[in-house]
Amino acid sequence: MTTVEMLDTDTEQQLRAAVRKLLSQRVEPRWLAAGYDGPTDRGPLWRALTGEIGVAGLLVAEQHGGAGAGMREAAVVAEEIGRTLAPVPFLASAVVATVALARAGDHDLLTRLASGESTAAVATSFAAVDVRPAVTVEPSGLTGAITTVAGVEMADVILVAAKAADGIELHAVTPGRGVTITTGPSLDMTRPISDVVLAAAPSRRIEVPDAIDALNRGLRAGAVALAGEQVGVARWCFDTTLQYVKQRVQFGRPIGSFQAIKHRLADLWVEINQAEAAARYAADVLGRDHSDSDIATAVAQSYCGTVAVHAAEECVQLHGGIGMTWEHPAHLYLNRAKADELAFGNPYQHRSRLAGLVDLPPR
Repeated sequence: MTTVEMLDTDTEQQLRAAVRKLLSQRVEPRWLAAGYDGPTDRGPLWRALTGEIGVAGLLVAEQHGGAGAGMREAAVVAEEIGRTLAPVPFLASAVVATVALARAGDHDLLTRLASGESTAAVATSFAAVDVRPAVTVEPSGLTGAITTVAGVEMADVILVAAKAADGIELHAVTPGRGVTITTGPSLDMTRPISDVVLAAAPSRRIEVPDAIDALNRGLRAGAVALAGEQVGVARWCFDTTLQYVKQRVQFGRPIGSFQAIKHRLADLWVEINQAEAAARYAADVLGRDHSDSDIATAVAQSYCGTVAVHAAEECVQLHGGIGMTWEHPAHLYLNRAKADELAFGNPYQHRSRLAGLVDLPPR
């Protein structure tokens, strides 16, 4: 058992306030909805977050140009991104790829990521719990295909686990010759999903003792940060719905005064606070490399995704007719919540993993 401070530290409060202020000024639901009709330019928003606040280098050591912060700070940023659905590559580049590269020891690329000069993405299915190589090392270059990859459409560098004659290798690929990235329609277009095909693609091998371990550490960090994002989604849905039911009048009184509405929102409030506790604990123990980190990650991902979906569904339903329209942003949050629930493994997969971690026998 370990003791964790569940409240924000002064540093985390300041970081949260800075990110929330910037995103509230630059992210509008109308702009997000436009992404469902065609590509939008998300570069300026990411450059603002990296240039003004330095979120790209949170998990990079100070000697490599980063902030030397930890997973708690990364989870704070992820939560604020969840509140606004900001379409930025924070999760893919500043968390998953950064943690993997830090484990691999590629300090030159880490420095570029920390400065915001470059972005990176790990070429693995967004739904994967662990990395499973689907690319082979050929004399002419890397060959293979990876489906449903998140963040790759904005990546300057793609990290690929490739099967070679003497084991699994980690390669860095620059989009261009031999690389085909196809981004199609998906449930949540604020975080596009792409298929990547490599055909004799040139690459740079990153020397690392265990490529799979490095990439899986990145995915674990991504799962923890995603739990924070899911809490942010749920918080926005709850706060927006609470405000609405206080104002919407039916039968001569605010609908929030009806007992059935009160009970639904009270239950949801409890769920969200429980999810926040699970996400905060997971971020804290992972940041300290505590022995509880695998269990805490599984608990957070078993619960937070389900809560975010429930909060988004309640947001749509309790807004009544307006909640069903394209003009209201509730549908954007429902799409993000459902897509996030399937990312880095679905709740069932994490519950199964949790059962093994705590030696719970099958029924």
